Amino acid sequence: MNDALLELAYRLTKAAEPFVLATVVWCERPTSTKPGARAIIQADGTITGWIGGSCAQPVVIREAQRILREGDAAYLLRLGTSETALERDDVRVFPMSCASGGLLDIFMEPHIPLPQLALIGDSPIISALKSLAEIVGFWVTQLTSSDLSQLSIDEHTSIVVATHGYYDEDVLEQALRSPATYVGMVGSRKRAATCRDYLRASGLTEQQIARLRVPVGLDIGAVTPAEIAASILAELVQARHSMQQTSIEQMAPLEEQARIAHPEQDSNTALDPVCGMMVEIATARHHSVMDGQDFYFCCPACKRLFERNPQEYLVKNER
Repeated sequence: MNDALLELAYRLTKAAEPFVLATVVWCERPTSTKPGARAIIQADGTITGWIGGSCAQPVVIREAQRILREGDAAYLLRLGTSETALERDDVRVFPMSCASGGLLDIFMEPHIPLPQLALIGDSPIISALKSLAEIVGFWVTQLTSSDLSQLSIDEHTSIVVATHGYYDEDVLEQALRSPATYVGMVGSRKRAATCRDYLRASGLTEQQIARLRVPVGLDIGAVTPAEIAASILAELVQARHSMQQTSIEQMAPLEEQARIAHPEQDSNTALDPVCGMMVEIATARHHSVMDGQDFYFCCPACKRLFERNPQEYLVKNER
């Protein structure tokens, strides 16, 4: 990786911004890139670096955005087909639309900021939870005051409150009004009922209050502060993976297949009717008009194929 990409990766990591590092690991000529070529793709589709031309970049960008959206793991992306290439079950394969052919294997490596765990309070349970949570991949922040404005809370933030009655209500009111994905409190059911009454009086809706988990943690018969911390951490991990799985399963199988093959389209992009790639309309270099309708293409080869027999591709895309 050259210095410019290293510097960009460092800046994005420090700013807690997700990105995908795409690395060409193998190719079969003819291709415009070689093994070792790299690029960084950000969540908005910005690409820095080089992993191939107009036939490769749209798929790589589209797949990188999908990874960041769905929280997918690293995997190998293959562009093109070949009788000599090794077939593998764990490779996602997409056609190469370039007339010259070629084959690329690209390793797609997501770099996603660690989910934040905000621990509020100061107790043996909090101390034990802080140590354990860092081991399993949480970015831990601890506060010993009721002012959550010091935190940057988003939908990946989990909050565990354990002030033991000092300022539970103040913290919970702020936490439940925030976009935090998980809000839990260390306390008894009686204490929880008191807090819920306070939250209702403070104007929170029943839907907001229902987000509160108390007593917090899975029921594993925990007794000591370390055991209680372990039960809380188990619930946090469960909640994290449940949220990721739910976001994926909300899509119907057929919708998922269609979205992978043809990503969501907006007014700034168009679908290449020949290869199925997304094309930025503003920067498209290859354009054709038929019966008053505009068509955009990723490369001259797709444009020529379409203009030679447009009905072939229009009928194919209607199926």
